[in-house]
Amino acid sequence: MADLDGKIIRQLTDSNGYDAEATLSPDGRKMIYTSTKDGDIDLYIMDINTGREKKVTSTLGYDGGAWFSADGKKIIWRASRPKTEQEIKEYKELLAENLVAPTQMEVFVANIDGSDVRQVTNFGQANWAPAFFPDSKRIIFASNHKYKYGFPFDLYMINSDGTQLSQITHSNTFDAFPMFSPDGKKIVWCSNRNNGGTRDTNVFIADWVE
Repeated sequence: MADLDGKIIRQLTDSNGYDAEATLSPDGRKMIYTSTKDGDIDLYIMDINTGREKKVTSTLGYDGGAWFSADGKKIIWRASRPKTEQEIKEYKELLAENLVAPTQMEVFVANIDGSDVRQVTNFGQANWAPAFFPDSKRIIFASNHKYKYGFPFDLYMINSDGTQLSQITHSNTFDAFPMFSPDGKKIVWCSNRNNGGTRDTNVFIADWVE
């Protein structure tokens, strides 16, 4: 934790590994983050005041990029789930080198205690950077599932039960990391559009109209 001047106030984690991808609950009392502390790449929720925490994922695979819903009742994240013997072998070999291949990911949701885990997408390729709408029911995420060669990435919306998929962006480039303002009137995301043919990724903001 740091203050607005950049002064570090308190160290929250001290495991010998990867502690990252942290976000806060709407009330600021809890933090969800990704860690390799137990040998896999899992999600943990920590009480900011007490430091007590709970591991909320335990299935083999990468679990990361998690967010809380606006009502503070659910979590959403991206995950890989290697299933075949070859997939598991490749995953574990990369993990031993502190690496991950983020090419096969789907969107998952659960209660904040880790119960009622549900896979929302099943499109193949990379479905990631998910976030809840302010209504805590719909989801926005980035995906390359429509394209054989894994590019471009577009933004999509979908209900939390996996129904009513709708494509939001059509820029034929990289669109990802979407988030809504708390009142739901603005959307912000990162994109390679309008970069003059360079590799620059910039932040864009737009009005959201239902």
